[in-house]
Amino acid sequence: MGEKARRVASPGARLKARPRELAAHVALLDLAPDAIFARDVGRRITFWNRGAEGTYGFSEAEALGVSPGELLRTEYPIPLEEIERLVAETGGWHGDLVQHTKDGRRVVVESRWAAQYGGPGQLAGLLEVNRDITARLRSQTALLELAPDAIVGISGAGLIVLVNAQVEALFGYEREELLGEPVETLVPERFDAHASHRVRYFADPRTRPMGAGLQLFGRRRDGSEFPAEISLSSIETEDGVLAIAAVRDVSERVVAARERERLEAEAERERLQNQLHQAQRLESLGQLAGGIAHDFNNLLAVIINYAAFVAEDLERAADTEDGRRAMREDVKQISMAAERAAHLTHQLLAFARREVVQPEVIDVNRVVSDVEQLLRRTLGEHVELHSSLAADLRPVLIDSGQLEQILVNLAVNARDAMPDGGTLRIDTANVDVDEHYAASRPELIPGSHVRLRVSDTGVGMSPETVQRAFDPFFTTKPPGQGTGLGLATVYGIIQQAGGRSQIYSEPDVGTTFTVLLPATGQPRTPAERPERPPLPRGEETILVVEDEQALREVTRRILVAAGYRVIMAANGPEALALAGDHTGAIDLLLSDVVMPQMPGPQLAERLLAERPSVRVLLMSGFAQPILDAGGQLDAGMTLIEKPFSGPTLLAKVAQILERAGGG
Repeated sequence: MGEKARRVASPGARLKARPRELAAHVALLDLAPDAIFARDVGRRITFWNRGAEGTYGFSEAEALGVSPGELLRTEYPIPLEEIERLVAETGGWHGDLVQHTKDGRRVVVESRWAAQYGGPGQLAGLLEVNRDITARLRSQTALLELAPDAIVGISGAGLIVLVNAQVEALFGYEREELLGEPVETLVPERFDAHASHRVRYFADPRTRPMGAGLQLFGRRRDGSEFPAEISLSSIETEDGVLAIAAVRDVSERVVAARERERLEAEAERERLQNQLHQAQRLESLGQLAGGIAHDFNNLLAVIINYAAFVAEDLERAADTEDGRRAMREDVKQISMAAERAAHLTHQLLAFARREVVQPEVIDVNRVVSDVEQLLRRTLGEHVELHSSLAADLRPVLIDSGQLEQILVNLAVNARDAMPDGGTLRIDTANVDVDEHYAASRPELIPGSHVRLRVSDTGVGMSPETVQRAFDPFFTTKPPGQGTGLGLATVYGIIQQAGGRSQIYSEPDVGTTFTVLLPATGQPRTPAERPERPPLPRGEETILVVEDEQALREVTRRILVAAGYRVIMAANGPEALALAGDHTGAIDLLLSDVVMPQMPGPQLAERLLAERPSVRVLLMSGFAQPILDAGGQLDAGMTLIEKPFSGPTLLAKVAQILERAGGG
């Protein structure tokens, strides 16, 4: 190693040679284009050639006796002491330095250092040969200006030696600010292992993505960071190996990926929620089917057995007074069971929001006042009823019969919750729902509402019971004492009217049911005149259209017994054909709503086109799918709900025909 050091240092050593040889060496060094200067062990410049004057702009007089580091404001890639140690041990060092000229320009130089020895092993000073490579780096950089990515060239010492315009745009630095700076300037400080990774790369330079599998970031001049994709490659130059880093800002890609992940996660959550809701719906349907089967089996058992009793009495004792009395009682039980079955179907349709409703603009206060006496009888003497009705209450649009059903159901629940007596309070008020309040309640629409509140001082409910209170067939009553459809029915009616219901309850404190119904700006519905008693007999012609044969025959018998002439059809096309062949008048079309081939409203429309004077009465127990989306009747349409009794049907028919006659 000593022999090598002497060979490297021999040109410098000869500067200390004989005067005649020194002059020759100085002349030769002055002719060199590179900047060449020597320094003693005290770091003072002892020699300064013309190339140094041309490179830096300092004259020999200005340079001699000054430290090169101070004169040129040299930026060393590693500490100066470390460079001097390497020169002393190995005889030389080379690398890239950033220095400054007299007029303040930054220059990048390729620097080679050699040791000067005064004797064997005796260090007398250092010789530094610097070549300005700034212009060359700029010319190399020009080739990269058209590249779409930011290109950074890094020397083996970790200094930035070339950048393109995209680097300036991406990182926010001027080109001159980066040249000669450590590449770690562009790396966030938290990546403190970057320098060691760089050293390992130069030990095995090859084309590859940087930090495969890792999240990489760049640091801008203002300190902000951005996610980056970096590809590394290397090139051989006359100055050694350069690492070339192609940097791409992938912020938009990361944002898009995060958004995709968010959407996928949201879709997965929605899928799981749908599965949960589906399972809950299936469970509810199971409860619904089980409850319906239980209640209807009970009702059918009553009807079947009492019908058998009647048949037996007809054969055995029909001519005796006791036999006729027994048959009347049996028929009464059959009728009562049928009425309970009809009530159950109405509850189911109201719960499912599938019952045909005829909403009208009403005053909630009036409905409360009208049913107050009924409620007092329902509650019994052990429960006190108090009402507080707001003045100037806004009108609402709802079926008045359904609103009465809400009040009765809530009152019955309250009575059962107060077996030892208590107080039931009903109050009304105008309320305004703002967007902030409605935001957390998706079923509620901002605007003017009417609040109906029913409170009791009963036993109250646990939070778990409150959560399930509106579930169909859920009841806390003993078996046989409740169907569990009361509150479910209330919920369905309120939802169908566009309102919202809420329960607040505490054990041993009581329960409050709050109903919010949207106020309407429509004028109040005028009170209809009282219905006249049904006509005892009629003589008009009625076209009955019903696809169920048994019900068609029942309807015919009721109408014929009252004196009406009846034409019967099983469906729409048959009815139109019979009407076309009939030469006389047809006064009334009595048609089922839901029928195969042609629904009732369509049949009515076609028949009215041929016979404009025909009056129309529709009948159905489940007409909602055929009518509008809310299950409401069109203006001028009249409907009788199944199941109906003979007197009810005759009263409705008489009412329609009386109107047709101008009564």
